[in-house]
Amino acid sequence: MDVLVLIDKLDDIVHNAKTVPLTDQVRIERDEIFDILDQMRATIPEEIKQARWIVKERQEMLAEAKREVDRLLAEAREQAVREASQTEIVKIAERQAQDIIDDARRQARETRLEMEDWADGILSTLEVNLDKFLGAVKRGRERLHERSQENVVAGVATAAPAVSDGDEPY
Repeated sequence: MDVLVLIDKLDDIVHNAKTVPLTDQVRIERDEIFDILDQMRATIPEEIKQARWIVKERQEMLAEAKREVDRLLAEAREQAVREASQTEIVKIAERQAQDIIDDARRQARETRLEMEDWADGILSTLEVNLDKFLGAVKRGRERLHERSQENVVAGVATAAPAVSDGDEPY
């Protein structure tokens, strides 16, 4: 289940909780809260696991790109050595080797940038979800605080007896 849905459920439970008379406390079903918290514990690690997997995949792709660059460099060097006896061929080979190296570096750079953008997007989504979760928790706490303040004010108002025109309080 999505963490944001669970946060909304938790927020609704806290917001709609019944107050304990004459206190600033509310009554909440413990099992219901524990159930939502267990679901959140199960969901959040999965999102973190996905982010870690993305980072690992990125690292593996970068390593593969480096291996490919190294292979292409070795191939270019071998080709250059084979043709070193002929001056014009050597110049052509060097240009081709440099083109291969430049192309491999360009491809590796593009691949790395794409993987970084991809990982950043996933991590950004995770950050937004965590920010929303934190906001919902803060709102829930603020609502609880507001209710307790309302209960205190309501308790003070009902505790003071009303006296008018010399009548005795009942």
